[in-house]
Amino acid sequence: MRHDVQVEVLRELLSQLDAGVNADAGGIMSCPAETYTCPDLAAKEWAAFFKGHPQALGMSGDLPEPGSFITSNDLGVPILMTRDASGTVRAFLNSCRHRGPMVEQAPRGKRSRFSCPFHGWTYDNSGALIGVPMEEQFGAIDKSCLGLIELPAVEKYGILLVHPDPKGVIDTDRVFQGIADDLESWDFGRYVLAHEQTLDMRLNWKLATDTFGETYHFKRLHKDTLANNFHGDVLSYRSFERNHRMVLCLKGIDDLRGQPESAWRIEQGGFPVYFLFPNVEINVGDGRVAMVRIYPDPKDPGRSISRVSYYFEREVLEANPGFAQMFSEGFTAIVAAEDYATGVTTQVALASGLQDQVLFGRNEPPLHHYHNTFRRELGLPPLPVRT
Repeated sequence: MRHDVQVEVLRELLSQLDAGVNADAGGIMSCPAETYTCPDLAAKEWAAFFKGHPQALGMSGDLPEPGSFITSNDLGVPILMTRDASGTVRAFLNSCRHRGPMVEQAPRGKRSRFSCPFHGWTYDNSGALIGVPMEEQFGAIDKSCLGLIELPAVEKYGILLVHPDPKGVIDTDRVFQGIADDLESWDFGRYVLAHEQTLDMRLNWKLATDTFGETYHFKRLHKDTLANNFHGDVLSYRSFERNHRMVLCLKGIDDLRGQPESAWRIEQGGFPVYFLFPNVEINVGDGRVAMVRIYPDPKDPGRSISRVSYYFEREVLEANPGFAQMFSEGFTAIVAAEDYATGVTTQVALASGLQDQVLFGRNEPPLHHYHNTFRRELGLPPLPVRT
């Protein structure tokens, strides 16, 4: 984030604190309860947002050097992503061209070759088929035509993108629309993966996403945790076509009063959170980043899986080797035990069918943006707002 933008945001947060106001969506929005429970809607979302849309699989720190690889099965397509010998990020269908088994089942690691466990067909990390045992007995084949099926992949602003459709297109201008300048200035490519966790919860993926969309709950749900370090009911918010940026207000912002603005740093008073359509939250702290990727269960609207990855500046880890574990445990404890746990109770209540809507207040503008963005992408009308 450029320094002039940091100053603008910090001024806004201080002004809200002094005036006792919050970000304002201009009205109250009604959202149908079936948004979180309807199987037909869930199927449309799965096809449009996940099977048919570029996905962030992590950050450059997941593939730190040539030979690194990661795998993913979260999109209904088994994916193998590699950094080849030249340092280029590649992605493939994780499936042998002979009989189809996955050629790699580990979630991550380093290797230059991938060998199918069934018959030993072997591929290099650029996807080329380089070995067929007993080829003379198998029969004549053209190995140049039988490499791993490649998927579109891009590394941009330190974020790893893949499209699960081999014919898909990754338009990075649209993927990062509105937040590209910020992401470029953060230089995420220098961060190191330090820890990762999975939260398999009984709540709709959009309910999980909603928990990252306002500060109205900080003084209530998080009164003994986040409220110790954050001012609730304060929020700097900017929405774009499909993405958004919100900056939470740290209590340390009060220390900036009286200091020259030229010395202000966003990390002293703000905590930026970026929403990357359709399912990624990027939380930026001082020397650390938490990326949350939220996936639906395509067969069950009442279940979602969150992959949480924690990245740190090398200097931070060297100065305090135990910090990554401590931070990740604290972050996930709040998200799982407070935010998501509350969402689980919401899912149960809405699934009863007795409540036909939920409300998003004027002080919850990210929720307005999330849901109308999702609806617009599916060709649905915007939700009504009462001023």
